[in-house]
Amino acid sequence: MTSAVTSLPVEVEKKPFKRTNRPGTKAVDFYKWPEEAFEDMDSTLAVQQYIQQLIRKDPSAIDDILTPPDSQDEGVWKYEHLRQFCMELNAIAVRLQAECNAETCSQMTATEQWIFLCAAHKTPKECPAIDYTRHTLDGAACLLNSYKYFPSRVSIKESSVGKLGSVCRRVYRIFSHAYFHHRSVLMKSSPKPTYASVSPFS
Repeated sequence: MTSAVTSLPVEVEKKPFKRTNRPGTKAVDFYKWPEEAFEDMDSTLAVQQYIQQLIRKDPSAIDDILTPPDSQDEGVWKYEHLRQFCMELNAIAVRLQAECNAETCSQMTATEQWIFLCAAHKTPKECPAIDYTRHTLDGAACLLNSYKYFPSRVSIKESSVGKLGSVCRRVYRIFSHAYFHHRSVLMKSSPKPTYASVSPFS
């Protein structure tokens, strides 16, 4: 007498996809992983990851990049955008050094109407444009990474959000100087538009 054997379905546990650029990955293959919905991003860095994902998809789609997910904290959204903008502006600042120096740009200007003073000193004073750029980006990095003002990447106090405006204003001057005095550097920066070159911050 034989009995029928019924096989039970075997559940295979799916391993999470590792979004990591492994050692030896070619530049053209960087970030070649599937897109992930914001609500599926289980990390305290989810907002940063989501913004960077949108930028990689299309850096010129500013409306899409700036539109926060539903129920997203506005302060965190602004904070993470400013962090991203400063990171990308650092790359532009490096390229500026090829032609922006104390001799060619002894003052930090955009148009001829204003001379901007550097706030990195005890008393704000004039700086060569390239020094203003370095000082401002260093100061922005110190503030945005300050545990005192930004201890969390998930929620931010309103008093800390208020500090982002002054950073935006000073960082904007760097881009303005580059645009009016070193436009060729911006145009040669990349065959594709960068987030920093088309962002409404700029």
